[in-house]
Amino acid sequence: MPQTSENESGQEGVMGLEEPKKMTREDWRKKKELEEQRKLGNAPAEVDEEGKDINPHIPQYISSVPWYIDPSKRPTLKHQRPQEEKQKSFSAIGEWYKRGVPEGSVSTKYRKGACENCGAMTHKSKGCLERPRKVGAKFSGTGIAPDEHSQVQLSLDYDGKRDRWNGYDPDDHMRIVEEYAKVDLAKRTLKAQKLQEELASGKLMDQANSRKHLGDNEHGSQERDHSEDEDEDKYADDIDMPGQNFDSKRRITVRNLRIREDIAKYLRNLDPNSAYYDPKTRAMRENPYSNTGKNPEEVGYAGDNFVRYSGDTITMAQTQLFAWEAYEKGSEVHLQADPTKLELLHRSFKVKKEDFKEKQKESILDKYGGEEHLHAPPRELLLAQTEEYVEYSRHGAVLKGQEKAVARSKYEEDVLMNNHTSIWGSYWKDGIWGYKCCHSLVKQSYCTGEAGKKTASNSSCLLFEDGLMAKQEEEEPKTLLEMHQEKMKEKKKKNKKHKKKNSDSSDEEIEAKKKEKLKKALSAEDQRLKQVAQLMEMDERKRPYNSLKEVREPTEEEMEAFRMKRSRPDDPMASFLGQ
Repeated sequence: MPQTSENESGQEGVMGLEEPKKMTREDWRKKKELEEQRKLGNAPAEVDEEGKDINPHIPQYISSVPWYIDPSKRPTLKHQRPQEEKQKSFSAIGEWYKRGVPEGSVSTKYRKGACENCGAMTHKSKGCLERPRKVGAKFSGTGIAPDEHSQVQLSLDYDGKRDRWNGYDPDDHMRIVEEYAKVDLAKRTLKAQKLQEELASGKLMDQANSRKHLGDNEHGSQERDHSEDEDEDKYADDIDMPGQNFDSKRRITVRNLRIREDIAKYLRNLDPNSAYYDPKTRAMRENPYSNTGKNPEEVGYAGDNFVRYSGDTITMAQTQLFAWEAYEKGSEVHLQADPTKLELLHRSFKVKKEDFKEKQKESILDKYGGEEHLHAPPRELLLAQTEEYVEYSRHGAVLKGQEKAVARSKYEEDVLMNNHTSIWGSYWKDGIWGYKCCHSLVKQSYCTGEAGKKTASNSSCLLFEDGLMAKQEEEEPKTLLEMHQEKMKEKKKKNKKHKKKNSDSSDEEIEAKKKEKLKKALSAEDQRLKQVAQLMEMDERKRPYNSLKEVREPTEEEMEAFRMKRSRPDDPMASFLGQ
């Protein structure tokens, strides 16, 4: 019996989690009509379990609770909202670490669970920071340390961590207010004492009798007001705000506001291809209306360059330049000190300069002639070069406008010499350049035509150097006796030469010859350095081509001259070598 009851309860649980029954067509149609009416606003919105209206435009898969969670629940949005048990709680705005906490009462007896060394309840003996005692507080029962104050563990949110006023106590500000109130009270008592002293001396009575008119009374009241607000005006200049300035003497605010009709430079023309505006310097040098076709003189703003180079700016700069040049030549003039004198001098200088140019031109024409060439027709008529309309077919490069000139190299092109029909470098064989017309591999050779091609193609024909090597190889090998005899002859020749040198030439002659060779090498090195300096001053594209230059191993004298002439960067006297 108990097993059957358990089976029945299990079946009921399974039935409770089953998917709800399908609706009939009529029920489905009624449900759809009700949804349409709710969307149109003709029917009241559906209410969830908390009594809140559900937006009819929210889809069903969002508002309905899944059947495997609770099929009996009505549509709700509670499962879509943040759950309270999963929300992280943060500290309140008034919570902060306690400062200056007073020490509590220190216990006189050891408490169970306290530190065995010092007797404090807030830590154990392992974490005790006191010096280990010979007899701990647990056994001695004396010198028990007070408990440390444990601060609150705050959990701050994003704004709380970055709040600069977090932990500020408003009571601290009240102390400053009270301090200033005491200072004002002391000032008022001082003023009252001064008034009593003046009354006792009789100065105020004399001043009251001397005032006869109403204007005097008003003036006296203004003076009293001024004396009362004297201390307030001391700090009036320090409370300037952006856009206004407080004048402490006149007690008025002077506003520094720009004219509202002014248009920002970057709003003149919103085209991104118009004049560039530099936001750092707030400068727009070019004319923003240049692409619109408007005249710069008719526009309200035509760029900083137009303002800089318009009006008398250019003439002012020319006058200043003339003043500097005149001062260098001895005439004491200054643009700001003597503007009239400088203007008169500048005008007379211009007139004299034009007269001098005219006289110089006339004298040259009288001496050499050629005045008729100055009245020649224009260049377009002389050279027959005019701007004509050019149009090519669809196979050409240019359809409208002038044809661009073909870019040419600075080197000579297609120059044929020695009867060649192709240029040097048009043929390549075994790593050597040559002529294509005759297959010749020797530069500046005479063209042999087809005969040269046949001889080059023939395997028996070799280069000159290869031929020499072949001839040497074809010689018959020498015997050992002949080779020994040749070696002996060479040794005898060397011994004879060595004897002649020892006998004829001395060490002085050898040194003299070395010096002469070194002088020649030094002069050659100077010429080479001058040539290198000239080449370095020239443009890279204008330097000559040094492919045919001789390359050989330098001699000892040439190496010595190079070492002597070489400039070392670590040498302190290197800068004085060229002087």
